[in-house]
Amino acid sequence: MSRAEDAVGRISLWRGRDVKVSSLSGGLTNENYLVEAGGERYVMRIPGTSTELLSIDRDNEVYNARAAASTGIGPAVLEHIPQLDIMVLEFIPGETMSAQTLQSERMARRMAESFKRLHAAPRFLKDFDMFRLIEDYLRIVEEHEVRIPSDYRGRLPLVADIERAVKVGALPNVSCHNDLLCANFIDDGHCLRIVDYELSGNNDACFDLGNTAQEASFDDALRAVLCEAYFGRLDRQQLARMNLFALMSDVGWTLWGAIQANISTLDFDFTDYYTTRWNRALEVMESDRFEGWLSEARRESP
Repeated sequence: MSRAEDAVGRISLWRGRDVKVSSLSGGLTNENYLVEAGGERYVMRIPGTSTELLSIDRDNEVYNARAAASTGIGPAVLEHIPQLDIMVLEFIPGETMSAQTLQSERMARRMAESFKRLHAAPRFLKDFDMFRLIEDYLRIVEEHEVRIPSDYRGRLPLVADIERAVKVGALPNVSCHNDLLCANFIDDGHCLRIVDYELSGNNDACFDLGNTAQEASFDDALRAVLCEAYFGRLDRQQLARMNLFALMSDVGWTLWGAIQANISTLDFDFTDYYTTRWNRALEVMESDRFEGWLSEARRESP
């Protein structure tokens, strides 16, 4: 809490008021705190250690968080201390989501509505491309001698096949979140708000749809509902692209987890995290359905 107490003293919002600070659970990269001052509640975000090794751009994050807030989906950025990369954000009262609470057609449709609002946000500062991020992460892995699954590099030709397939039906880039852990959704009673924009960037909408389907453990039926609710019809090619991006979430965040296992000071088992993600990715890549997704994604429109 010493970092938090030091940070609290830098914030003008509550200067001169009695302040109560408590830790918020759930973050895998940063330190997040609930701050109560003058009868108001705020969220204060302090960057984790060495997060530049995760290819996180804090200027990009702040810019995009403000753009997302303009849609009513992201929380308002109330104060930012650039020298320390500390952000004070609107506290959103409501239930933090989990894979269990998102497991219904109704919630899949609500998620789609939130994505449509977020994706209509003013253009984000920078682009996000999971295939290029993997290349960046592999360079970091080499430079810092990070341990990754022994068979990871052997699957890179398959990753190249996926990239070629998803390019066939590519959509124009929109303002995407790109890191849709279930806990990044908060139900405020009116809509599903979306928090935490540190990996956000302009991207294909199907990446957000696939990423969230993976994080929420959606089965084929719920993935189809999410696709239909977002596009207004069940587009088989875009559904296949969603499924390939869902797989790429596991492939990419495997490296993220391996790097975190090397640098993070958080009390979290990142080795189990990245091992689980990689094993899940391997299971999908070795399945019959994977070839079907590739074929459907590559199908040219008549």
